[in-house]
Amino acid sequence: MAATFVGYIDEAGDEGFGKLNAGPLGGQSRWLILGCCLVTRDADLKLPLWRDQILQRFPNKRARDLHFRHLNHQQKIVACQEIAARPIIACLTLSHKITIPGSRWEDVFKQKGYLYNYLLRWLLERVSHHCFNNDAHCSLKLVFSRRSNTDYQSMMDYLTLMRDGREAIRPVRSINWKVLDIDTIAVENHSKWAGLQIADCITSAFFSAVEPNVYGNYEPGYAQLLRGNLMTVNGRILNCGLTAVPSVFKSALDERQTAFFQSYR
Repeated sequence: MAATFVGYIDEAGDEGFGKLNAGPLGGQSRWLILGCCLVTRDADLKLPLWRDQILQRFPNKRARDLHFRHLNHQQKIVACQEIAARPIIACLTLSHKITIPGSRWEDVFKQKGYLYNYLLRWLLERVSHHCFNNDAHCSLKLVFSRRSNTDYQSMMDYLTLMRDGREAIRPVRSINWKVLDIDTIAVENHSKWAGLQIADCITSAFFSAVEPNVYGNYEPGYAQLLRGNLMTVNGRILNCGLTAVPSVFKSALDERQTAFFQSYR
């Protein structure tokens, strides 16, 4: 029987880059990250149990849904440790938005949904080919976390354009349409789906590693706990399970961000 994969997709950060975060004064996030929690159908059925096992580690929390930003530091570590112990594949694409102003992409990505869709393309190229390489006859179902600032109709229009081969410029890579049927895509509320809650933890863990907090510091420890979950090709993580757009070399990273990405070589 052909395998079925389920990919739960969440985001961290926002698309805007007109007033990027400059520390305590706040502003728009410096990064936009899309993350996927990818599981087999058998593992998908166990996600509610795995989510509940994480929540059981926090007996004083009354909320019955898992949300990374509502956890304290020690709880975030535990959540990542629990996820790391499960057969969950993680794939992330990250855009350092400080590279956009003044570039040839500025006018394009000023349009709502364009940066999100561009990162989604990179994500789905990697996820779909990973599934195909595991089973050429498999299917991939996608479930997106509903966010008020995301235009899902624009996303579907973009995916349809790519699927139908109507792009003006032929891409170097493409989504593997043999495994992905966009008509099965669902957009659901975070609170009702364990897979979306785990995708939130994964995406937020990597966001903490590259997005400076109000003191200008990073917390790479959460992401490092999830290293073993990252998608690989021939043992390689960068540009597979962890992909910077543009490349690491062009993403204008500071020393600590550079060290973080280099740790995945």
